[in-house]
Amino acid sequence: MTTQLELSEIQDYQQLLPNDTQIQKALTTIEDNDGDLEAAFDRLWQEKFGQVNYGAKKSLLKLTLEEIRTEICGDEGLRGKIKEHTKDPKSASLLNSIIGSLVTVAALNGIPIDGAIATVVALYILKIGVNVYCKYTEPDSESNN
Repeated sequence: MTTQLELSEIQDYQQLLPNDTQIQKALTTIEDNDGDLEAAFDRLWQEKFGQVNYGAKKSLLKLTLEEIRTEICGDEGLRGKIKEHTKDPKSASLLNSIIGSLVTVAALNGIPIDGAIATVVALYILKIGVNVYCKYTEPDSESNN
């Protein structure tokens, strides 16, 4: 299943931070890919790092999300910001803070993303919901023993 933004959602985000060139670049790329967040992520990654083949069955977006899962799904910090933005989706400062935090978290995990790529990651998490993302990606634990 493809995670997509509707044109109206893209337009809402474009109006939220109209002067941020990285966010606008991400939103234009998402729009050019018919709202497909994964395709937009791949295109932005390719523009920044060149054509890289990770295998037909691997999603670079999902691999990136797995690498920073601990920080996204922690009780404090980034998860809290994401939840706050969900309650107040018109808050430009919260969205900007989430994107900035994602850039920092990714860098600390050795993933060199910029603001445009982080925007796609943020919008993906906001689209599916942070709680759904965290529960869906939770590693199997004692239940398998």
